[in-house]
Amino acid sequence: MADRDDEPGDRNPEDEFREMLRELLSGAGGIDPSSLAGAAGLPNDPASLAALFGQLQQAMNRGGDGIDWDVALRQGEERAASGQQQITDEQRARLDQAFQVAALWLDEAVDFSALPTTPELLTRRAWVAATMPIWSQLAEPVALSISDALTRVMSEQAPEEMRAMIEGASRMMRGIGGALFAMQLGQVVGQLATEVVSGGDIGIPLLEDGRAAILPQNAAVFGEGLDIPTDQVELYLAVRELAHARLFRHARWLRLHLITAITAFARGIDIDLERLEQLAEGFDPANTEELRNAVVNGALIRPKSGAQEAALARLETMLALVEGWVDAATADATGRLPKSDAIAESIRRRRASGGPAESAFATLVGLELRPRRLREATAMWRAVTEAVGVEARDALWSHPDLLPTSEDLDDPSRLIARLTGADTSESEADDEFDQALEQLLRGETPAAPGEDGEEPKG
Repeated sequence: MADRDDEPGDRNPEDEFREMLRELLSGAGGIDPSSLAGAAGLPNDPASLAALFGQLQQAMNRGGDGIDWDVALRQGEERAASGQQQITDEQRARLDQAFQVAALWLDEAVDFSALPTTPELLTRRAWVAATMPIWSQLAEPVALSISDALTRVMSEQAPEEMRAMIEGASRMMRGIGGALFAMQLGQVVGQLATEVVSGGDIGIPLLEDGRAAILPQNAAVFGEGLDIPTDQVELYLAVRELAHARLFRHARWLRLHLITAITAFARGIDIDLERLEQLAEGFDPANTEELRNAVVNGALIRPKSGAQEAALARLETMLALVEGWVDAATADATGRLPKSDAIAESIRRRRASGGPAESAFATLVGLELRPRRLREATAMWRAVTEAVGVEARDALWSHPDLLPTSEDLDDPSRLIARLTGADTSESEADDEFDQALEQLLRGETPAAPGEDGEEPKG
């Protein structure tokens, strides 16, 4: 006689769903394993398929509603390790010297003190490991939104006899959806590891405060074809990286402020359920490319609400202020470098064509950074430096309320007037005019300039 646990009536919906998923993933249910690997952004090879099934098996058996971001870390490290080169002694000696010179030059260009720790040289894989905690923090709101929406739509689209099964296994389905998203994140970050040249290349502080780093392999790739000596390229990149790290170490509030703004924006993302239902209705288990493209390209995200547009504008302004300040400070510090302008132009072209920062934000949270805004921020910081000097310029980073606004980027003259006190005299003159006009309207004779209206003392 069979054990009672084996009788169909005694099995809970989650067990039934787990068994059905195992059949589907084995290929017996019609899902092509290679197509599923494609949906996760993985290559179609035996090792990748084995890793995929292993991760999904863990997700099915894992408790809790959270996402196992270790999956993203493993995927990112594996992708970054492909084609990775080790750091040579020659690179280490050259970049150590570049950082020493960069620190001296930067001392003359900014009012922020030197870093307490020695800058690091990272391999691509080490960069993934060092930055994944921040990436997962930024991506989690979007991952949970998509997983929850997909679970809801699948439950609504399922036949009546399967709804109880799917609803009972909703936590497990979220786990599987989260695992697939984590794999996608790992692939994105692993790809970024082949492109970024430094810790601050993305524009946000992916490393802890006070840490600066360069990826020698990627710095060498960046310098190829520029017809500029390698030591000049590395020195310029070292100055940029130290400027970025010094800024975030000095403005202690800035790192948390930026990360909080990005995650708040991501939490407000709304999934387009109608679009998701259309994909679910026409879903072909043997061809997951359409679903994957919808997730990666942001087609499942509804147009931004008014509140989100406002949040995006504030975030874009903050990112532009950071990058613009770094550009301006780097230009001042590298003025004696013969090819500094050419290197700066290469960085601007790289940014305009969709560099690592642009692709990362677009993929993970749907942010679009406008190169024009960055140029305006750089021009504003240069104008401020000329008007009030380095010390007064950098003092603006001491508190978020002191920072320039989006309107200041549009018209820096008002900001400069406030900083130089020019607007104070204009304001006093306006007050005197308003007072004289009010007296005339009352039929009184306005006092002459300099008179206080008091009777002479005798």
